[in-house]
Amino acid sequence: MNVIGMDVFQAVEKRKSVRKFKSDPIPDDHLYRILETAHQAPSGGNRQPWKFIVIKDSERRKQIAAAADSQSFIADAGVVIAALGDPAVSKNLHKQDPMIAIEHMVLAATSLGYGTCWIGAFNETEIKNILKVPASYVVVALLPIGVPNESPQARGRKPFEEVFFRETYGQPMEKQS
Repeated sequence: MNVIGMDVFQAVEKRKSVRKFKSDPIPDDHLYRILETAHQAPSGGNRQPWKFIVIKDSERRKQIAAAADSQSFIADAGVVIAALGDPAVSKNLHKQDPMIAIEHMVLAATSLGYGTCWIGAFNETEIKNILKVPASYVVVALLPIGVPNESPQARGRKPFEEVFFRETYGQPMEKQS
């Protein structure tokens, strides 16, 4: 599935959490394009309080999957990205800023036809040991990226008016057609 040229609105609409991957590798040119979107992500004060570990080794991906509450599908992805935050660089945004960068990668991967799934359930100590992460960093999230072996259906969303308010809390904003 090659959908290069998808605009950001299409990528947002098409993105689904994929939990079944084919064993196909991700070509390096695609991987570097995805990584570059994280590199270009905004951060508070342009501090860029992040580091990313790119895990391609199958044994290490299996260890990561085991440390992520045994979510075995993680090991099947072509690559897993571990996003780290550095509180020494940004005390208040060391978690939020890497999340912005991860979402850039999610949308880039989607636009290239890959599947992703945010992973927030993991044993941080085990992940740090597997990846030799310094104690001062926080493991913010894991992001498996791979060739999807499923097409998940869209999941329902809360009504627009329940989520968005006009001017003050509780004043529903009407959705336009």
